[in-house]
Amino acid sequence: MTRILVVDDDPVQLRLTAEVANRAGFKPLTATGGEQALAILRDDRNIGAMILDLVMPDLDGMGVMEAMRREGLTTPVIIQTANASLETVISAMRNGAADYFVKPVAPERLVISLRNAMKLDALEATIRAERARKTGTFTAADMIARAPSMARVISLCAKAAKSTIPVLIEGETGVGKELIARIIQGSGDRAGKPFITVNCGAIPPNLVESVLFGHKKGAFTGAIADQPGKFAEAHNGTLFLDEVGELPLDIQVKLLRALQEGEIEPVGSSRTERVNVRIISATNRRLLNLAKSGEFREDLYYRLNVFPIYTPPLRERMEDLPAMVAMFIARFAAESGKRILGISPVALDLLAAYDWPGNVRQLENAVYRAVILSDGAFLETIDFPQIIAQANGRERAIREIEAAPVASAPTHIDTATARQRLHVSMPALPDRFLDPAGEVAALAEIERAAIVFAIEHHGGRMSRVARALKIGRSTLYRKLHEYGLAEELLSDAA
Repeated sequence: MTRILVVDDDPVQLRLTAEVANRAGFKPLTATGGEQALAILRDDRNIGAMILDLVMPDLDGMGVMEAMRREGLTTPVIIQTANASLETVISAMRNGAADYFVKPVAPERLVISLRNAMKLDALEATIRAERARKTGTFTAADMIARAPSMARVISLCAKAAKSTIPVLIEGETGVGKELIARIIQGSGDRAGKPFITVNCGAIPPNLVESVLFGHKKGAFTGAIADQPGKFAEAHNGTLFLDEVGELPLDIQVKLLRALQEGEIEPVGSSRTERVNVRIISATNRRLLNLAKSGEFREDLYYRLNVFPIYTPPLRERMEDLPAMVAMFIARFAAESGKRILGISPVALDLLAAYDWPGNVRQLENAVYRAVILSDGAFLETIDFPQIIAQANGRERAIREIEAAPVASAPTHIDTATARQRLHVSMPALPDRFLDPAGEVAALAEIERAAIVFAIEHHGGRMSRVARALKIGRSTLYRKLHEYGLAEELLSDAA
């Protein structure tokens, strides 16, 4: 749930604004003055937006925004004021306010302003990260990595940035190993210097040596001019060798010499050339196992594995998923010219329950496809048919897409009362499959009884019920309506 900060010295206005935000699905934090607001912003850099009163006794809204600008606090600010003068509005916008409104504000206007501010913030963060990536100044602040499992990764990046020792980044495909390498470069002395990426698994074996070390004119058929290799391009900067485990054994020998001596020998040259390059390599395979099997040189492995960093898969850092989804939506919506404000809670639950074998890259592709195909203001479960198909099976996915989503559904139910109201008896197996006359019960009755049993067994937690039954939550809610259970359950949850 996205946190927002509400700042107002009027306790009544503070409580009303916070309640509106709470009902809209945000988690409001409150402050009664400017100094308190700044303290909260310094401690929590993940606040989605701030609703700021202009007139306060200790530090007014303008003073808060000036302090934020000095300290690099980029939380979007929405100004609320009782003074609707043009001069006040212009001053607030010049100080960085994303929006403003005059008290009292309609709840709908406030919610739209919050969503727009957070969408703008996500887009600005994406632009800043892309600019930093291109200029070689990418740091940990530009990467979404707030999950506890990423804390050690960021800590190791900071240590690696203080030296030029070789770094080996391990992790599954699509976890963002290149971004980790860019953080190391952008946080050290080589920030702003060349960052050259080589995908070792995508180069034809007969061209690997030329690509890495360059070649001289006439060295082979088609070599019509001298061509510098990736090592020469990365001189004084960083060379990132992605999928280094795919390098042929004969090239591994030359790479080892380049690492040990700081020299390269272009194809067709009789002289070596000195290069000053920091090597960061990455692999989605266990290099130690490859070294033991003879597929990778053991001496090169120990040379590359001086400072290992393991990047966890997305399924182990799901705390970052909402922020990643918001960033991808903002970026792709801007690129495609669509007005998509975000993702519905049910759709976000669908993504959070998925295992993501393709990690962040798969998530990015899924959101991109959803944005392109969506016609609504928010992404819904229907916009992620491939995720539903992979999670629940292709036939069930078709039923999910065809079924209209339920607008609202209970998240927790008083099972004891619900059981009495539904008048469902749950005899032990195998009797539960028989009706009162001793005949086999209809499939619908068995399914209905199974759902009620699962609700009782899991204490009314609908997410757990859906997982236990191996169906999507929207399917579960549809079946509640289908079997006439929804009205009683909703009544008990109220």
